[in-house]
Amino acid sequence: MIHDIVQYVSGHPAQAYGTLFLAALLEAVPVVGSFVPGSTIILSLSALIATGDLNLVLVLASTISGALIGDGTAFWLGHLNQGKLDRVWPLDHYPEVVRQSEAVFEKYGSAAILAARFLPPVRAFVPVVAGTLGMAPRRFYPRSVIAIALWAPAHVVPGYLAGSAYERSGAMAEQLVLPIVAGVLAIALAIWAYRRWAA
Repeated sequence: MIHDIVQYVSGHPAQAYGTLFLAALLEAVPVVGSFVPGSTIILSLSALIATGDLNLVLVLASTISGALIGDGTAFWLGHLNQGKLDRVWPLDHYPEVVRQSEAVFEKYGSAAILAARFLPPVRAFVPVVAGTLGMAPRRFYPRSVIAIALWAPAHVVPGYLAGSAYERSGAMAEQLVLPIVAGVLAIALAIWAYRRWAA
């Protein structure tokens, strides 16, 4: 699926920014974010910056804005359902995950917002849990912005560097394209799967 997305976007670069925005946004949606490989999509599409198909600033802007809206919406969902989050669909089907997320947040507090941004399965639950546990918006939003400002470059820059290395490889690039793309995707998917399993 990810390979198909990259192939399509490479031929339609204008739609890449919308894809990056959605990938970042959906990763912050409770439950859905645990299954959407947004980090892998962002990493893969960022390689197109080096080819000139995408602009670095616009890639970062799309990724950051999607994550901000996703986190902000999840936080308000929790804020509006304080004390009854485990009865809200689709979270009512994952009461144990909600309880574990609440325990992590209560133990680590504000630091959980920063740490969760780099842990795909947890990322989708911490903002909504922060809201349901009554964290003040003035405390949540600055921490969320800082976490996202660190997270976005951590995903975009490696993809850009991989794309740059590919572009500089010259004639050998044609022979290396499939192994490089397959290797980057395999590593990214393995990290995502391991983090999801570990959580």
